[in-house]
Amino acid sequence: MSTLGRKTPGPDGKKKESFVDKLTGTLGRKKKNPTENEEANEDDEVVKVELEGREALDSSLIPFSAKNNWLDEGETRRYLSKECAKDPELGQVVNLLIYWLNEELAEQRIVVKNLQEDLYDGQIIQKLLEKLEQIRIEVPEVSQSEEGQRQKLQIVIETANKILGSGMESDKWNADLVHQRDLVAIMQLLVALALHYRAPIRFPDNVTASVVIATKQNGKVNSHRITEQITTVQTELAPKGERDAFDTLFDYGPDKLAHVKTSLLAFCNKHLNKINLEVSDLDSQFQDGVYLVLLMGLLEGFFVPLYYFHLQVQSHEEKVKNVKFAYKLMEDAGLQKPRSRVQDIANGDVKSTLRLLHLLFTKYKHI
Repeated sequence: MSTLGRKTPGPDGKKKESFVDKLTGTLGRKKKNPTENEEANEDDEVVKVELEGREALDSSLIPFSAKNNWLDEGETRRYLSKECAKDPELGQVVNLLIYWLNEELAEQRIVVKNLQEDLYDGQIIQKLLEKLEQIRIEVPEVSQSEEGQRQKLQIVIETANKILGSGMESDKWNADLVHQRDLVAIMQLLVALALHYRAPIRFPDNVTASVVIATKQNGKVNSHRITEQITTVQTELAPKGERDAFDTLFDYGPDKLAHVKTSLLAFCNKHLNKINLEVSDLDSQFQDGVYLVLLMGLLEGFFVPLYYFHLQVQSHEEKVKNVKFAYKLMEDAGLQKPRSRVQDIANGDVKSTLRLLHLLFTKYKHI
């Protein structure tokens, strides 16, 4: 998939704890990874993704020189303020959205590199909605005229608003803003869709953007600033499905939930203590997949060679690889397919993590 491959952009996932010291003399010495050169190439891809996200921010900045010729008389446009280009969290949101779009549309051989230039005409948004909703959006044939593009885009945006079911949100974006390549409006629409469809990505919390609104009147450009909310707090990542006991615990039983956590913590430490490891926080310490892999080896009674997975996690991608490997070990052990998605575990979704650990507890509690 072009430069994006299938990598999940995310903040550096460097571990706070060193497992090498804890495992020395217990599990042996980690062997050199035979795919070292491949991982170096993947690091280059990460840099490319980050640069593409930065270019998307840079291209949406207010022009350096506010000359009268960049607006028509009576026209109003919105631009990101220049300090937004230095906001790493805003850049991360751009990267995550690009990743998600490319993951969803890979089978159609669609590659998104720039949110503004690739989405302003509505065709990619249309393809995304048709795929995720399993529908066909009836729009006019491809038109080269600007008016034809706007009409098609209007139909696509109206369809998105109906799916999201919130008229209030449509105030943040509309066909005109998207067609003007308004990055903030495009991001707000895509974030809303990503949350609606429970995309397997975690946005940084409470990201805002400073927006300059410029209007030309009587030959003079006047401007003022507003702050737009891009993300809030993601309380849950896992897809909506049939409710289970954990849904009920999270909604109505905080005391019982604490008891379940205590039981799962004791179960994990009972086995991890055998190799001088201990878990203190279920919410975060299984996120990188290391404990999951080691726990599966202990539960099934086999040694997992340390070169089979990333013992010292350095990136989000390595977290995903570790969790995938742990899932493979679970499959080989005959466990039922976990309801929790790999990405949800790697992104630290608490409910998904507890569901997964409870699955292990149910099978191995008598060992």
